[in-house]
Amino acid sequence: MDKDTNVKQISWSGEYKKMRRQWALRNNRTELIMLAVLLVGCVVMSMVSSTFLSVGNILNICSQQSTTALMAIGMTLVIITGGIDLSVGTLLGFSGMLAAMRLQATGNILQAILTAYGIALFIGIINGFLIGYMKLPAFIVTLGTQQICQSMNYVVTDGSSASKFPEVFGFIGKGKLIGIIPFYLVMIIALYVIFMAVLTKMRYGRFLYATGSNEVAARISGIKTKKVIMVTYIISALTAATAGLVMISRLMACDPTYGKSAEMDVIAAVVIGGTFMSGGKGTLWGTAIGVFIVGVLRNSLNLLGVNTFWQGTAIGVVIILAVLAEQLSHKKKDN
Repeated sequence: MDKDTNVKQISWSGEYKKMRRQWALRNNRTELIMLAVLLVGCVVMSMVSSTFLSVGNILNICSQQSTTALMAIGMTLVIITGGIDLSVGTLLGFSGMLAAMRLQATGNILQAILTAYGIALFIGIINGFLIGYMKLPAFIVTLGTQQICQSMNYVVTDGSSASKFPEVFGFIGKGKLIGIIPFYLVMIIALYVIFMAVLTKMRYGRFLYATGSNEVAARISGIKTKKVIMVTYIISALTAATAGLVMISRLMACDPTYGKSAEMDVIAAVVIGGTFMSGGKGTLWGTAIGVFIVGVLRNSLNLLGVNTFWQGTAIGVVIILAVLAEQLSHKKKDN
């Protein structure tokens, strides 16, 4: 009898593991497909250009995509809720400019960082309150704060740029650990690992997915959906400010045009990475893949000598294709 029981337990255990593998493959199908696309693209470009896989070019892609990668963390959370944040690009520029002005005026790095995060927190609270509590459309609210940040950027600077920062501030965007690994890259990886754990291991992550899947059902089940949404937009704003600090640290200057239209690359990376615009589904490792795809696409076009103005067209086409793939996936599931 015990022998039969053990055999059944082993059989059920094997079936359970098999089901888990199948579920994991099905649930992460988009991410795996995009990973394959990224690898194929890298192989093709390595055959076309001998410099593509050079250490210098890879680090260049990482550097160029560092701000996109940071903003994509917050954007992923926002889109999982079924929302959108169009203000991240101009908020990057505005928070970066305010920090740059503090650096230029006082040379105090701590004051500059607190200034950037302070304005980001303020904008995040406004977005979160109006969208989460007042139930205004996320597109309209964040489009409004996008324009406010862009306008205020020119108001406070009168259209002029800022520079002459303390040299030590450059470590954030240009410093290297052990003389090899860029500090910003370590910071980005750490943030991705932390927020992956938040999404998969913490209650906030579960509430986030539940809110995006069905906000009404989530609220009925006891989840404070308004609070979840507000916190999410605050996180998005803070990641934009972090991106702003990294950018001005890398360039050791700031201009009112910084961050303009940057949200398009961010949204593209998140959607390409498998996060559904309708909400309820998305992963940060998928977003990381999306960030690399956007970076490789832009870098490849540069190496091939394609006019810079065509890059926006390429990104736009990729966004449309990614959303189309999402819709086809929904229809297939419904059928």
